[in-house]
Amino acid sequence: MKTRTLLLLALGCGVMIMVAGAILLFQLAGQDDVAPAAELGESVDVGDMSVSVLGADEHGGVLAVEVAIGGVDDPDGADGFRLIASGRAVEPREADGPDECVATSVATRTCVVRFDVSDADGSSRVLFYDRGDDGARWVLA
Repeated sequence: MKTRTLLLLALGCGVMIMVAGAILLFQLAGQDDVAPAAELGESVDVGDMSVSVLGADEHGGVLAVEVAIGGVDDPDGADGFRLIASGRAVEPREADGPDECVATSVATRTCVVRFDVSDADGSSRVLFYDRGDDGARWVLA
């Protein structure tokens, strides 16, 4: 193969890479920004549910988050809570008390979601609640 042919192929590849980069930048510019985190005590509508985080307390490697939740009768309505603790995803602990969040009702009720954060290295805590295609987040620490 001739040197001129190789140079033209290299130039063509370079142009295609530049076009692909321009298309990517155009796509990134059109994306929506991430919604800001909800404030503690602020009621947020997530799908058909109304959720408010009232406070959080961490003792002995367990983070207890007090929430007010209601809007729909659902036996698993509180399953949408997730926590990111210092970059690690943490699932809620099994409900073992009367104040634990499990089922939800139309009437808003206050309950507690507990997470085992004993393996988390730092102090960063971000709570997420997802229901259907909607979601909300709260920065706890």
